[in-house]
Amino acid sequence: MTYLNYLIRFGKTMIIVLVLTIPLPVSSQTTPEGNAPQFLYPDFTSGTVKMKNGKSQTADLNYNTVSEKVVYQKDGKIYDLINSEMVDTVFMQGTKFVPAGKIFHEILLVAPISLFVQHKGDLVPPGTQAGYGGTSQVSNTKMMTSVQLSGGYYNLKLPDDYQVKVDLVFWIRKDDTMNSFLNERQFVKNFPGKETELKKFIKEKHIKFDKPSNMVLLVQYCNEMK
Repeated sequence: MTYLNYLIRFGKTMIIVLVLTIPLPVSSQTTPEGNAPQFLYPDFTSGTVKMKNGKSQTADLNYNTVSEKVVYQKDGKIYDLINSEMVDTVFMQGTKFVPAGKIFHEILLVAPISLFVQHKGDLVPPGTQAGYGGTSQVSNTKMMTSVQLSGGYYNLKLPDDYQVKVDLVFWIRKDDTMNSFLNERQFVKNFPGKETELKKFIKEKHIKFDKPSNMVLLVQYCNEMK
């Protein structure tokens, strides 16, 4: 039996046992002992999951940037929060997350023009030797560190030399429409007729499109524009 087949069979057993013991709608994962750079926060801390039916549940929460799901810890195990369509808001570490399809976005600003950020993580394996003394990265690394099963993902322990590269994708909700942006050009397209005014503000305030605090300042200005 290969090591991967062993993990798959072991993962299936773990998922069957754990799903039966958890009150929240979840799919199970094993605790990533050792290296765990996929989590947004260094620790799991007490937070609240508010459901759309008005009920709330408290758990030790964190956010997995690779799966882009809210996760919680119980009895030394980590579980994905699924059935996101039932969730209204997740409160943890002084932040708020809301469902965006099957993943979650962090709320940065609630206003007529609201601002959100998507923490999008990609696993980066250690460089491997390539021709002429260079290095190359192995592609499609997600399946090297997790096994997809019918109940969700069974997470494998990440090797100590793996890293997670997190990109921030910002979103605004304007006129009930969600639009993402990564740079100035993409942002100002959302405000036809206001491009010159916005570009002036961006230049004067030295707005950086990779800093959440700068994005909050910019969207606050958009809400103030006549």
